[in-house]
Formats: sequence, structure tokens, C-alpha cells
Amino acid sequence: MCELLGMSANVPTDICFSFSGLMQRGGGTGPHRDGWGIAFYEGKGLRSFHDPEPSVDSQIANLIKEHPIKSNVVISHIRQANVGEVNLANTHPFTRELWGFIWTFAHNGQLDKALFDLPLTHYHPVGTTDSEYAFCWLLGEIRNAFPERPDDLVALQTFIQERCDQLRALGVFNMLLTESTWLFAYCSSKLAWITRKAPFGEASLTDCELTVDFYKETTPNDIVTVITTVPLTENEVWTKLEPGEMITFADGIPV
Repeated sequence: MCELLGMSANVPTDICFSFSGLMQRGGGTGPHRDGWGIAFYEGKGLRSFHDPEPSVDSQIANLIKEHPIKSNVVISHIRQANVGEVNLANTHPFTRELWGFIWTFAHNGQLDKALFDLPLTHYHPVGTTDSEYAFCWLLGEIRNAFPERPDDLVALQTFIQERCDQLRALGVFNMLLTESTWLFAYCSSKLAWITRKAPFGEASLTDCELTVDFYKETTPNDIVTVITTVPLTENEVWTKLEPGEMITFADGIPV
């Protein structure tokens, strides 16, 4: 299956360290050779990169690893294809507009063919993956229930979790979803997160020889949460989500 990576921070932060570990799993230390993508938010603006090549061999991935793009919210994905061909249109994350915001979605898992019986309303897939179809259905459901951006985040969270539960009933549905401020993380089988804040320490990647002392890279006020399918570091304690659990982050903290 695929792997997910997300970040929520209270200050613009680069994801070079975490992405350096994730990209190794895209054909190096892991089998996810069928493309990758990443999306960075800058306010309501979105900067995204996609490549159907393995991330471990991708020059674009090397650019992301070396170039510190600062963002408060990031979603990334490395793909091991099961539904849909290996091509650019089928690489995650996928994006659509709602309420004047660009929503970004990435999925890990595989869903039953019954998914394609769910009616699509406002959005339709460009590619042929079950993931993009699920995103189009989910965002259409949100749009039908909330024609305008709600002030009540709890009501939106509850609605999204109910629809994710419905998708989970069709197979494996681990998901990251955001509209630039809130980062929704839903676990069907495997998802973990860690929040780094003062006092900061060192972190060492599992998939390559790289250690960063975050004390030297941050300020005492920084809060950065990273969400991933499988923990990326070997010397930190990650929190695993339970199947059916959803957590929402804003500015690096659960809300």
C-alpha cells in the first residue's frame, strides 16, 4: 500500500527532514515506486509537486529534500499502485476547491468496487484511482451538508468522521485532508503522529543516516506535528491512532 506524510505547524516550517526519510521508502527502503506528490500551503495558496517516478530516483524529490519550502500545512504521499495505472493523473495528493479554499487529500489503502456505486455530485475524478473517486464523493458530501464554511468545527469534524467511517466499511481508508488551516487525519489501519515543541532534542531517521538537532533549528515557541503511516524516526516516541479514530490539527496542536 501507499504511505502518507502530513505536517501542521504554528509557524512556517520546512519538511525537508521528514521528507528525506519518506522519499527513501519510494523505491529504496520501501516498495512504493509508483509515483509521489507533495502539497505546501502558503496562506490559502498552494504549491504542489507530482511525479509518477519513484521518489528515491526523482530529481524533483531531491529538490524538495534540499530546498526548504516553508509552510504551516503539508500533505505528501508515495504510491504503491493497486487501482489505476501508474501515471501523473493518478499521483496523490488530489485537490479540489470548496468555499474558496483549495482542499487537498491523500489516501492509503484499497476500497471495494462498491465505492464506485456511491453517487458523485459536484466533483469528478480526472484519473482512475479509487482514492480520487473517494475524495470526490467525500468533498461533495461536505459541500452538500455545508454550503458555506461552518463556524462550528466540531460539526464538520463529526460529519467528516461519519463519512470516513462509511468509506472504511469498504476496505482500508487511511486519509489526510486539509483546506489550508485544519489538517484532518483519519485512521483505518495504520497512522501515527508526533508533536515536537520545546524543549527540542535530536531526531534520527530510520530510513537513512540523518540526524537533526531541532534545538538548533527552532525557537522556543515553535510547535510542529508530523503525521505518517509508519514512524520516520528511531529515537522518538510516536502516538498511534486507533482504527476508526480521527484527529484534527491546527497550528500544530489537536483541536
